[in-house]
Amino acid sequence: MASHRKPRSRVRTTTPAVGLTTAALAGVTLLSTQSATAAPSAPKPSIEDVQKKVDDLYRQAGTATQQYNKAKEASATQRGKVDALLEDVAERADKLNEARRTLGNYAAAQYRTGSIAPTATFFLADDPQSYFDQNQLMNRMTAQQQKAVTDFRTQEAAAAKKRTEATKSLETLTESQATLRTSKQAVQKKLGEARAMLSKLTAEEKARLAALEREKEAEAKRKAEELARRQAAAKAEADRKAEEAAKQAGSTGGTGTGTGTGTGTGSDTSATTKAEKVLAFARDQIGKPYVWGATGPSSYDCSGLTQAAWKAAGVDIPRTTWDQVKIGTRIATADLQPGDLVFFYDDISHVGIYKGDGMMIHAPKPGANVREESIYYMPIYGSVRPA
Repeated sequence: MASHRKPRSRVRTTTPAVGLTTAALAGVTLLSTQSATAAPSAPKPSIEDVQKKVDDLYRQAGTATQQYNKAKEASATQRGKVDALLEDVAERADKLNEARRTLGNYAAAQYRTGSIAPTATFFLADDPQSYFDQNQLMNRMTAQQQKAVTDFRTQEAAAAKKRTEATKSLETLTESQATLRTSKQAVQKKLGEARAMLSKLTAEEKARLAALEREKEAEAKRKAEELARRQAAAKAEADRKAEEAAKQAGSTGGTGTGTGTGTGTGSDTSATTKAEKVLAFARDQIGKPYVWGATGPSSYDCSGLTQAAWKAAGVDIPRTTWDQVKIGTRIATADLQPGDLVFFYDDISHVGIYKGDGMMIHAPKPGANVREESIYYMPIYGSVRPA
């Protein structure tokens, strides 16, 4: 009997395809949503901003370099004190041991003669001073023996004092060395940040940065030339007045004035000679690399160069810019003379040697060599004449 059921027709389902399409659409929607809600990337800084930031990082590295120089100098000084104290402690220990041996010899001699109880040797072994401090024993001592006890006490107290001083000095040395490490890390960090910023620049951006540097240098040079003109005019006026004064003195027969002028000339000649030596040394260093913490002879940082240059003229000046600015005589920018030191930035983290005509010789920054440059390349803090 035939079945009344109709045969099932095969229907191809497209559900899987629809499912995949739905998933894909969902993924696209999700990605689109994420893209829409994602925080926009920070705008790339302008070349002017990069220049300002890099310059600031180099300045901060310069400040950290001066801190490093200060800590290094303090550490070296403290190390010398520690070594001297340790030598002193060793000498005191030798003297103390000698005094102890002297007391031991007296005690042994008395014990052999039976004048000291056998139990006294126990005290002698551990503490000769306590042993000889016994009233009945002190009364029986000779003047020589009492002197030995006094010497022992003196040496013991001196040794204890020196040991205390050495301990404190070592603690100070440890602190100086910790500051030295911290300053070194700060320098390296700032220089690393500056290098990282520069490394991200494209060739076109680097060219633009170089152009900005040239503009900055040109403006600084213009200001230097303006200062040179003002200084030349001031000198010409001073020479004119001096000549008039000399004529008037000559017409009145002022012998005393002539003598005074001679003395002043001698002083001026001495100062000029020193300045010439300073500049001669500085010129010989041109082309040598800046290396932070360096004092020559193959490389320098800014204050290392100024210290070495003035030393060549027979004048010792401190190591850091912060100490160098405190010496000699403060000089106005308009009154600068060759050899004077010019300091820069509010934190006094850089220094150069005035050459004349608004120019200086200095060790600029990492990656640069000792060179001549306008004093207006950086903001001037002040100037001094060391001698």
